[in-house]
Amino acid sequence: MANAVSIPNPVKELLKTGKVALGMLVRLARSGDIARIAKTSGHDFIFIDGQHSLFTVETIGHIAQAALGCGIAPLVRVRSCDDPDTSVLLDNGVTGIVFPDISTAAEAQRAVNRARFAPIGKRSVSGSYTVFDYRAVSTADAVPALNDSTLVVCMIETVEGLRNIEAIAAVDGIDVIHVGSNDLLTAMGRPGTFGSPEHIAALDRVISVTKAHGKIPGVGGDRNVNRQAEFIRKGARFITTNSDIAFIMAEASRVTGELRKALGAAA
Repeated sequence: MANAVSIPNPVKELLKTGKVALGMLVRLARSGDIARIAKTSGHDFIFIDGQHSLFTVETIGHIAQAALGCGIAPLVRVRSCDDPDTSVLLDNGVTGIVFPDISTAAEAQRAVNRARFAPIGKRSVSGSYTVFDYRAVSTADAVPALNDSTLVVCMIETVEGLRNIEAIAAVDGIDVIHVGSNDLLTAMGRPGTFGSPEHIAALDRVISVTKAHGKIPGVGGDRNVNRQAEFIRKGARFITTNSDIAFIMAEASRVTGELRKALGAAA
């Protein structure tokens, strides 16, 4: 019998059909407005960075509410596969968790355990859920619906993780294997060498193995649009375009630069 409850996740719906999902990394914004800006600028999800930025769970919850309201997916990068905030974020509007620094299959399994209910994981059951608009939903209906709609992303950011990619990609319950290019290149002793033969070879391996195991390849950290397009042609479907900070800096710098140039020409 089909579940009586369904909670479509816009990113999962795109990925199921082989389409590309684009996300904005959120590090600066502290209000729900950023979700609407991400939507208007063509993004499918926001990637709230709880690993490197100063967010409270309450602030993340408010941003997630705005994202749900405007039809894009609120995802959060937590601090690790053992982050105790994982379940409370999922209970209060977040529809996907990004787990950083996954280097072994055991760590990948701990990530799944945090984000999914039994029999796949070990997530604790709450009394109510934001994504149901607080409607009374039986646990029998809520658990499978939430397991199906939640996006679980594991990041490959270490040499060990790259070496263990086959075992990691084989873990049941993972949706996306996402390469954190910045950390991976740093771990390889080649920080910032985006597009180098070593970087491309690592990405090619992760993309190939991930696809072979029926998971979705993702790429982040490298902000070169031409390379991003090439990663997509190779099979990546989960892409972080750039951060809110970078977008603001780029446009602010362009405008002030043009204005100063115009003023100089007029002098």
